Amino acid sequence: METLSKIYLSWFGVGFIRKAPGTWGSLAALPLCFWMASFSITIKIIFITVLTLIAIVSAQHYQTRHQLHDPQWIVIDEVLGMLICTICLPQQLNYFWLIALILFRIFDIIKIWPASWFDRLHHGAGTILDDVISAFYALSLLLVIEKFLA
Repeated sequence: METLSKIYLSWFGVGFIRKAPGTWGSLAALPLCFWMASFSITIKIIFITVLTLIAIVSAQHYQTRHQLHDPQWIVIDEVLGMLICTICLPQQLNYFWLIALILFRIFDIIKIWPASWFDRLHHGAGTILDDVISAFYALSLLLVIEKFLA
């Protein structure tokens, strides 16, 4: 079970790429995001919620067991962030997909409150929810940009 948890948390090992694992995790999420674009918003929300709950529990268990706090190789939070940030995008590649990626990475790095508060928590929820919150900031700005550019 621990091996499955590590595979999930690292998004199939992507998190173990040494340079910029968060960016690689965000990029590795794009095929899933693109595939999910064909589903209804309800299915997307349910899917993201379930994956988030599994991520929180898995991160909490793994970090407690190994006495870790938000190790860089955990990138499932970036995957969740990209799923949220692209939730309204169509299943056709356009520049909004790139804008979503860039916005999410910016908000993930700068961590505007309350994301910064969650980032300091020594708990699985803190590890995961800081990126979830950052994704909502990115999504909000993406929707504003889309309104003006589309």
